[in-house]
Formats: sequence, structure tokens, C-alpha cells
Amino acid sequence: MTTAGRIPADRGLTTRMFLTGLFLVVLYAAFGAILFAVFKSFVILFVIIFGMLFLQYWFSDKIALWGMRGKIVTPEQAPQLHGAVDRLCALADMPKPRVAIANTDMPNAFATGRSPKSAVVCATSGLLRRLDEPELEAVLAHEISHVAHRDVAIMTIASSLGVLAGLLTRVMLFSTMFGGGRGGGRNNQGGGQLILMEMAIMLVSMVVYAISYLLTMALSRYRELAADRSGAILIGRPSLLASALVKITGEMSRIPTRDLRHAEPFNAFFFTPAVTQRPGQSGGGFTFGALFSTHPSLQRRLAQLSQLEAQLGQPH
Repeated sequence: MTTAGRIPADRGLTTRMFLTGLFLVVLYAAFGAILFAVFKSFVILFVIIFGMLFLQYWFSDKIALWGMRGKIVTPEQAPQLHGAVDRLCALADMPKPRVAIANTDMPNAFATGRSPKSAVVCATSGLLRRLDEPELEAVLAHEISHVAHRDVAIMTIASSLGVLAGLLTRVMLFSTMFGGGRGGGRNNQGGGQLILMEMAIMLVSMVVYAISYLLTMALSRYRELAADRSGAILIGRPSLLASALVKITGEMSRIPTRDLRHAEPFNAFFFTPAVTQRPGQSGGGFTFGALFSTHPSLQRRLAQLSQLEAQLGQPH
């Protein structure tokens, strides 16, 4: 389902979001049981799970903007950017999201927000300097498609579970490493059972983290392809999006590694990943490394856009 009259719903994405949501419900239930086994308190369980969800869901736009040093800008401050968003929203027949600029030389863009009403579309200053106006509109069409598809919210919820499971895994690991001798003055059997329980909790937490991470990555890769399709159809020129993809990917290699590593935690929300895939992982065939990628390979994205170009009757 979309909020834009002229951005078609993507049934494949909708199905994957629904299935991911079902898996997350099961994982949250399992993780809640683990937390209850650790803390023996429904109050603490409620505070940890729902507190984390509340913060991530309601403040995801602010967290993302803060992490990327992005600021909301007015039409007077960024007339070109606002003009492009205005035109695309008119084409898509959808409400205009807030517009932001992140002050970084890394050429990229992202959309965030729990709902279309709270959505933010952010472009980096490096992107604005490097792309011409038609290419910029193509990238923004991709990001607006994310808003229309409502896929940002499910990504935020999915990533929250991974963060929680990862934190509990670390807590249990340190507890096992540095708390092994705390039962010395008690019954050794009781102390051994406590250690076994901590190790079991840590193992289950690791499994929950791994499953939630793989679910998030799989959804992330598909939603990027869905946004490519919808964005390209919206502007009617898939070749423009392909040109922007090639240009941005090439420019990424010129960005200092330190800056790319700083932005890497936001990879799943970017137009293109901050840290690119290693050689040999970007081909069209399946690789084990592709399971852990936030984006489909550049070749796959370009192939899809080329196919769309042919379908629209506009040869390169």
C-alpha cells in the first residue's frame, strides 16, 4: 500500500514487509521471554522493549538526522532541492515531506520517519555538488518512493530488535567472563547451573540477533530495488537513475575511509551504501557475502533499470 496516487503499490515489497513483521512478532516474543528469564520482572521487560521501540519509532527521523549532522532547510535556504521535491510530490500526488541537508562530502541521500506525515528526505551537500538537476531528481524520486511505500517504519522496528539482542549478548558475555567465580562460597552445582543459564541466554540472544539481522538485510535489498523501480517510473527516465547510481558509486571511492566508516551504521537507509562491496561481491550471481549486504549489487540495479528503460520504449 502506498500514500501516493501515482506511485504504484509493490506487491512483492508489501508481502515481504508483512512476512518480516510476522517473523519479528515471533522474535520479539522469544526475546521477551529471554529478558523475563534474566530480570524476573514484567516492568523491566516492558521498559526495555517498549522503551526502545518508542525511542526508535517516534524519534527515528531525529536520530538519523543527528547521526548524519543533517538539518531541516527552508525553500529560501535550498531552493533547488525544495524545487525538485515539490515537482516530484506533484507528480506522485503525495504530501511533501520535510527537506534536509547533511553537511558531508559523501554523495548520498536517505529518507526517514515513522510515517509519511513525519517523513524527512535528506540529501548530502556532496550529492548536491556532484549531480546535475535531472540526476538529483532521479535520486530524490527513489527516496520519495520509500516514503510512499512506508518501508522505513518496518526497517526501524526490525533494526531495534537487532540492537536489543546485540546489547543483551554483550551483557551476558561479560557476565559469563567476569562473573564465573561468584558462586565460590555457595553450592558449586548451583553456581554451575547459573553459568549454564547465562550461556544459554547468550546463545539464544545471538540467534535472535542473527535472524533479525538477516531479515533486515533481505528486506533492505528488496526495498532498494522497489524504490528504484518506482522512482524510475515516476520520472519516466530510468537511465537518469542509472547515471546517478554510476556517478555516485564512482565518487564514493574518493571519500576518506574515516568518513565512510562514520556513515556505515546508516547504510540500510542510504541511496547507495557508504562502504561499497568488495570486488567479487558485486556480480550478478549469488554469494555468501550478499546475505549481509544492505543493497543489491550495482550490476543488478543497473540491469533492472535497463530493463525498465526498454519497457518504457526509451532506448539508451
